[in-house]
Amino acid sequence: MKNLTAIPGVPPLIACFALLVAWEIGARLIALESLPTAWETLRDLPAILTDPRSLYDILSSVRRMVIGFALAFVFAVPIGLMMGRSKKVAAFFNPLFMMIYPVPKAALMPIIMLWLGIGEASKTLVIFLGVSLPLIYHTYQGARAVGEKLLWSGAAMGMSARERLFRIVLPAALPEIMVGCRTGLVLALITMVTSEMIVRQAGIGNLLFNSLDLAQYHTVYATIVIVGVLGFVLDLLFERFRNVMVGWADPVHQIAVGSA
Repeated sequence: MKNLTAIPGVPPLIACFALLVAWEIGARLIALESLPTAWETLRDLPAILTDPRSLYDILSSVRRMVIGFALAFVFAVPIGLMMGRSKKVAAFFNPLFMMIYPVPKAALMPIIMLWLGIGEASKTLVIFLGVSLPLIYHTYQGARAVGEKLLWSGAAMGMSARERLFRIVLPAALPEIMVGCRTGLVLALITMVTSEMIVRQAGIGNLLFNSLDLAQYHTVYATIVIVGVLGFVLDLLFERFRNVMVGWADPVHQIAVGSA
């Protein structure tokens, strides 16, 4: 009989079930009003997912996250490629990124609000910043690893520097870029919720804190479950996409999320 843990998709389900059981037992033992049981929380999910206002908050967050991620990809990948192939470009950008990278992106939210107000632009910019830096780093590492012989061959065939960058360096760096995208997805989700908690308008963060203000603890925990499921599904879909794009490459720096 085949081992259940060898079946794709089963290990994550087993882990989720074990977590729910531990949550249910712990909540019953502690018996706090602010800690509902897993069953009570899951029972609230249909009501949240069928409520127009809650759906609007969730879809607003997903739209914001997609826009921020897309803008970061368009910005970060060319810069990472140029840094990986040009010491001058790397010497210019590296000190800037070393200063910005350790700063929590949520800490920039008050400054960004002063510049752009409290609308969509400020929250999207925080997501953009959160995704851009790891994506630049992984693209940079992938571009640096490209063999010089490939570039010499391209030059011998009459390719310009730009053609070599996008026809040789980019495909060779693509596996590492995919790793950066996967990391960026997680950070996009984190920065999205964090920014919405600070600027409480439409969004999952707004839904979360409104429920907390009203002492609707079931909804608070159910919203957290929705965020977790959203992250899981996005990671699972991206991993399928990555396998299609660069399934030929050795899996590097992988975290087995959503897969066996």
